[in-house]
Amino acid sequence: MSEDTSAALTYSSYLKVDELLNLQTPLSEGPEHDELLFIVIHQTYELWFKQMIHEFQAAGKALQQGDTHYALSLLGRIRTILKICVAQIDILETMTPLQFNSFRDRLGASSGFQSAQFREVEAILGRRDSKAAAHLLPNDKARVEALMRSPSIWDCTLSYVAKRGFTLPQSILQRDVSQQYAPSEDVQAVLIDLHRRDPEAAMVCERLMDIDEGLQEWRYRHVKMVERTIGQKAGTGGSSGAKYLASTLFNPVFPDLWEIRSKF
Repeated sequence: MSEDTSAALTYSSYLKVDELLNLQTPLSEGPEHDELLFIVIHQTYELWFKQMIHEFQAAGKALQQGDTHYALSLLGRIRTILKICVAQIDILETMTPLQFNSFRDRLGASSGFQSAQFREVEAILGRRDSKAAAHLLPNDKARVEALMRSPSIWDCTLSYVAKRGFTLPQSILQRDVSQQYAPSEDVQAVLIDLHRRDPEAAMVCERLMDIDEGLQEWRYRHVKMVERTIGQKAGTGGSSGAKYLASTLFNPVFPDLWEIRSKF
C-alpha cells in the first residue's frame, strides 16, 4: 500500500514557507532597517510578474479559442494584479531618501532593468525590441526573445475578433508577429463596428483598456517614486533613473483601442 503523503502535508510545507522566509538576505551592515522592506517589495513584484505571465498565457489561448467568458475572467484578474502592483508603491514610498541611501551603495550593478520577467510581460503585451533583452543573462534572454517571436496578447485578440465574424485584412491576421505591431485604420474601423454590434467582444476590448491604463498608471507611480527617493540621480546599474522611466510614460500598449475613442 502506498504511503499517504497528503497526511504529512502542512501549510508551511505546501507553501515552502521556511524556504521563502530565508530568501531575504540584506547586504548592509547592521543590517540597515529599511533594506528588508526593499527586498520584500521587489521579490513580491517578481511573484506578481510570474502570475501575470501565467494569466496572460492562458488569456491568449482563451482568446484564440474564442472563449469570451474565460478570457474576460483572466483579463480582469490581470488588471486587479496591476492594481496591487501600484498599491505596493505606497508602501515603498514610506522609505525616505536618507533611509534608502543608507544601503543603496550595496546594490552595486543590480537594477530593476534586469528584471527578465518584466521584459517577458512587455513581450507578451507586444514589445518587439531586441535591445530590451540584450543585457539579460543567456537563459533569460532566450525566454524573452522566444516570446517576441510568439503572438502577443493583441495578436490573440485580433484572432478572436476574426472568429467573432468581423473581417480583418489578411495582411494583419497573417503578419509577422516578431515585428512591432503598427496601428491600423482598417483595424480601427472594425473595432468601432465591433463595439456597436457585439457587446461581449466590446467587453474584452474594455478589459484590455483596463490593463493598458493600469500599466501606464504603474509606470507613472514608479517614476514619481524614483524621483521622490533619488531625484534626478542616475539609477543603480548605470541606468539614467527617473529620466529613462519618464520616457516610457503614455506609450499605449493597444494604440488602436485608444484611437477609436474619438471616432464614436
